[in-house]
Amino acid sequence: MAKTTPPLAFLIFLLFDLSCFSSLTCAATDDSVYESFLQCLENNTNPQDQISTLVYSQTNASYTSVLRAYIRNARMNTSTTPKPVIILTPKQISHVQAAVICTKKVGYQLKIRSGGHDYEGISYISDVPFFVLDMFNLRSIDIDVKNESAWVHSGATLGEVYYRIWEKSKAHGFPAGICPTVGVGGHFSGGGYGNMLRKYGLAVDNVLDAQIVDVNGKLLDRKAMGEDLFWAIRGGGGGSFGVIISYKISLVPVPETVTVFRVERTLDENATDIVFKWQFVAPKTDNGLFMRMLLQPVTSKKNKTEKTIRASIVALYLGNADTLVSLLGKEFPELGLKKENCNETSWIQSVIWWANYDIGTSPEVLLDRDLDSANFLKRKSDYVQTPISKDKLNLIWQRMIELGKTGLVFNPYGGRMSEIPATDAPFPHRAGNLFKVQYSVNWEDAGSTAEIEYLTQARKLYSYMTPFVSKNPRSAFLNYRDLDIGVMEAGKNSYEEGSVYGYKYFNGNFDRLVKVKTAVDPENFFRNEQSIPTLPTKA
Repeated sequence: MAKTTPPLAFLIFLLFDLSCFSSLTCAATDDSVYESFLQCLENNTNPQDQISTLVYSQTNASYTSVLRAYIRNARMNTSTTPKPVIILTPKQISHVQAAVICTKKVGYQLKIRSGGHDYEGISYISDVPFFVLDMFNLRSIDIDVKNESAWVHSGATLGEVYYRIWEKSKAHGFPAGICPTVGVGGHFSGGGYGNMLRKYGLAVDNVLDAQIVDVNGKLLDRKAMGEDLFWAIRGGGGGSFGVIISYKISLVPVPETVTVFRVERTLDENATDIVFKWQFVAPKTDNGLFMRMLLQPVTSKKNKTEKTIRASIVALYLGNADTLVSLLGKEFPELGLKKENCNETSWIQSVIWWANYDIGTSPEVLLDRDLDSANFLKRKSDYVQTPISKDKLNLIWQRMIELGKTGLVFNPYGGRMSEIPATDAPFPHRAGNLFKVQYSVNWEDAGSTAEIEYLTQARKLYSYMTPFVSKNPRSAFLNYRDLDIGVMEAGKNSYEEGSVYGYKYFNGNFDRLVKVKTAVDPENFFRNEQSIPTLPTKA
């Protein structure tokens, strides 16, 4: 078995676990740890930094608001959800270095949060005593239009990245996610995709350099860390290897005019024909066209007592409407796209439109971090490599209607995604994949009854889809984090347990990730419920 927990951490865990039979004892333990941690931080930072103002213990009046600010899944925001003993909010790289050194010294687990959008909340919860290193203050973005690049701190949001690019250039963009409040650190380190992936690939396919604080508290760039570690943090998840400070990204050209559209059809409006044909068109059409498809059980317009399936195609085309209408008239006549269905606009306005704002909204909306805003949700993922027949689609519709609320989101691949080798970055899902499936369910009712109901729905639909998706392994997307995969005991993270989810997320790249992890963090300090494990120690 891999050595996963330093002896000091194990002793502290036992102390915490066995002695905290009363709140007074727990408080005393936490106070002692807090004082030791704070003293260590002060010894490892400059006095003028006033590091104590950036550290929040559970008795701090601002603790709850700081914790809740970047919780994005309300399932992880209950009174019984495990809470960090301390939240540290660094403003300088030296603060991050000190946080690593001092967390190791007191023997606690360190969780790293950049935007809080991880679907299972593993950046801010744990079943063992832990600290949260919240990166939201490290959010600087330095755009270099001349060299078509930018340095972006991991605490920045995607909306901030897009806004700062737009400020400096109307001819550049970046191929990352559509949700503006997602944090750069988690998004990029897990792969990061958006509606330009068929043209430019993933966010990590456009990363030139990076800065990371390693397990020894050292700041490393690409040259210093070496190509193996640089490879690993471009899709292998930053929380396994260190604290990613920033990424240097390559900006991509975008045309003056782009086109967006949304077309909806229900089953009595030839939705099945459209979904079937979409599988052949969306992954193979012009690389500048991305057509996401959302499939959702809804009430029938004709009969309010019946349910149907609504298929919605939401698209971005890097070109004008006339060209797009002509293209889909030939390749996808079933859709019946007309010019009046389309909106021609700028790239930054397309970003705003995809974020569910009206075209014409000020780009400054992208700077809104929408703090303390969370839905109850569950997500799962799959990859489809063979088109699903109309008969099978009809069976899927029937099952979705029976279950009630869980929807599917189809994201087409092809284009640039099929050209980049599967081994180029840890993200392996390249050629041979037609599209990625996201299982999606949100709900508003708090409480275990509602949660069990909707989690069960999502799991049943996932199970039903087994014959139609990838096999050996049944692949999954790391940034659609799903703890149903390889459920394991917190803190153990042995190689055997890790390989269950590891091969699903990374396919053949998992073994290389394990070797990198073992080399750079042999004691497994940087760990979470689905982190990369270390190799087993030899007997």
